Amino acid sequence: MSTLIPAWVDGTLQPVDKLDAHLRGLRHKAISVFVLRGDDILIQRRALGKYHTPGLWANTCCTHPHWGEDSATCANRRLQEELGITGLTLHHKGQIEYRADVGGGLIEHELVEVYLARAPQDLHLAPAPSEVMDTRWITLPNLTEQIAATPDSFTPWLRIYLADYAATIFGTGFPA
Repeated sequence: MSTLIPAWVDGTLQPVDKLDAHLRGLRHKAISVFVLRGDDILIQRRALGKYHTPGLWANTCCTHPHWGEDSATCANRRLQEELGITGLTLHHKGQIEYRADVGGGLIEHELVEVYLARAPQDLHLAPAPSEVMDTRWITLPNLTEQIAATPDSFTPWLRIYLADYAATIFGTGFPA
């Protein structure tokens, strides 16, 4: 089953098949969510069956809204679908645009709505095995160190977010 996502074709936002958007490197809408618990960030390792960047560590969740779906609804939907997370309050942190080669001839050229949520200490996770093979909580300084040491273990977008947009996402008061 194909998924139609909002992408710009010849300057016009149109419904485009997700894989086609990546093959053509079309600029398209996306969401990214970071869930925090105290000073820790929840990251996930993408399932090996994912069509790009399988087995790499990424932020809490990210996806593309369906055609006609607003970004906040999409973010809540994917938190539940990927990790079984419900009931968190999402805070919109802004919009980020990036372009990255994700391998296999695929290009992510995304206009991303970024959300941040604070979780309780007892947050229950129920990762979907088809989406997520592992999760962990990690501080931003430790994550930054691990990305510097083994960048190929992390998705291109997570590396871009932390290198170029950490202050936008986490604010200046978040531990660095």
